[in-house]
Order: sequence, then C-alpha cells, then structure tokens
Amino acid sequence: MTDPDLNHIDTDADLRACLPLMRQLRPHLAHAEDFVARIDRMRGQGYRLLAGIDAGQAVALAGYRFQENLIYGRFVYVDDLIVDDTRRGGRWGARLLSALDDIARQAGCAKLVLDTGLANSLAQRFYFRQGLLSTALHFSKNLDAVTA
Repeated sequence: MTDPDLNHIDTDADLRACLPLMRQLRPHLAHAEDFVARIDRMRGQGYRLLAGIDAGQAVALAGYRFQENLIYGRFVYVDDLIVDDTRRGGRWGARLLSALDDIARQAGCAKLVLDTGLANSLAQRFYFRQGLLSTALHFSKNLDAVTA
C-alpha cells in the first residue's frame, strides 16, 4: 500500500473519531464505547480498519480481515466500506479497494470478497466498475439470541 492518504486506524481515540462516518453505513452503532469494544473484539479475529484521510479527518473507511475457507482458499473479506456522503465521486472508495487489492495480494490471498444489500444498486454499480463480480447470493437468518 503506497497511498499516503490511507492509514490504518489503530487507537481508540482514532476509532471514536471515525464513528460518525461509520454510522453513515451502520446507523445502529450509537455509542462510541460500544463501537470501540466491538472493534476490539473483531481485532481478535484479524479485523483492521483502513481510513482515507483528508485534512486530518477520515473521509472513507474500509474494514477488512483475512479469512480462509474451502471455497476461496485464503481471501480478504471486506466487512465495511463507506465514503462520506459529501465526498462521494472523489475516488476514495476506489483508492481503498485498490489498497485492499494490494494488501490481499501481498498476503497471498486468492480473492477479495464483500457483501452488499440487494437493494443497494448504487454500491453494486460502483463494485462492478471496480472489477468485482456478483458470484453468489448471500443468505442469512436472524436468531432470537441477543448478540453483542
């Protein structure tokens, strides 16, 4: 990764500063301490948060982790990808995905994988323009158990 405007977010203070931006994608994340605690738990599973920084402020975020399964082998899964509503069209999302491509290749990954909502046609158009293809249909089921 050689883009000087992209940095990993590693401190709790920097995470708290990223919460308003992350809430544009994940509005249910209401409290900074809960957000930081979730990220801390996810870091135990290899989660990293890469930020596009402009004038000292995060304007785009990509949360990702390395995974391995029998379908893909070793791959990078992108949990979160958000560009500030006011900064869309400025190539921040493309820069983040390009950096994640580099990170994945350097780690010997076979694929970069992400999910998006079926109704999120704007994101889908963006992903197609970035060379991602729709190769599967993701299924999920809500369970009655309370999750952290």
